[in-house]
Amino acid sequence: MAIGFSYCIPVSVMKKLDLIHIEEQLKHRWAYQYVWLRKQNNLWDGYTSYIYTTQNWEDLIPKMAQTVKTHNLDKHELFYYASNRWYNFWSAMAVEQIFTEIEGVTAVADSKDREKDFYLFGKPFDHKTSVFPRGFGRDLDYTKNNTQELLHWLFENQSSQQRYHLKNRLFVIVHDKNGAHWKLKARLSLIKEAIQNYVSSYHEDQLQKVIFANNKTALSDIIWVEQ
Repeated sequence: MAIGFSYCIPVSVMKKLDLIHIEEQLKHRWAYQYVWLRKQNNLWDGYTSYIYTTQNWEDLIPKMAQTVKTHNLDKHELFYYASNRWYNFWSAMAVEQIFTEIEGVTAVADSKDREKDFYLFGKPFDHKTSVFPRGFGRDLDYTKNNTQELLHWLFENQSSQQRYHLKNRLFVIVHDKNGAHWKLKARLSLIKEAIQNYVSSYHEDQLQKVIFANNKTALSDIIWVEQ
């Protein structure tokens, strides 16, 4: 399921994150299965907007309980809805910071920019961390040898909500050999190592041009995070 609708990041979130702390907090989510019991929508996004300002798992729990009580919601639906959004949001904020702390990467000035997060050696890029897509229908070996196919698939199957666009994008794809791909979104130290290695050996020639049906093009690439 796609992650969220468009939103404005609170000023407090823009402060420098303690990545070790964020990783510790995200791992608390591992104790529960990763399922979505309802489709995302504006109403429930509004119910759970506190995820943007709540870093600690222990602080999230009572807020979810209060939401259930206040709005008379199913506690299981609300739990997974809020905890999934929280998990994905803070992982994404951490990954963006990992990029922008590396020499050669510059954050965009406007935090509300929906088409780019940073400049990689002068080129604008959005980034997206995604689990290895089951819907692609291929195994890891095939996919890594045919990344152009996966890039087309990722662009074509992106959410039609939040940050839909056909502009430059770097994909961070997490793959766990045991199938629990989603858990790697919390392994920020592992993600950081993969991103640093990518940027340190980066050359513009490695970018792939993705051509869309409307003849628009975008530059893209995949950073693999495996365990």
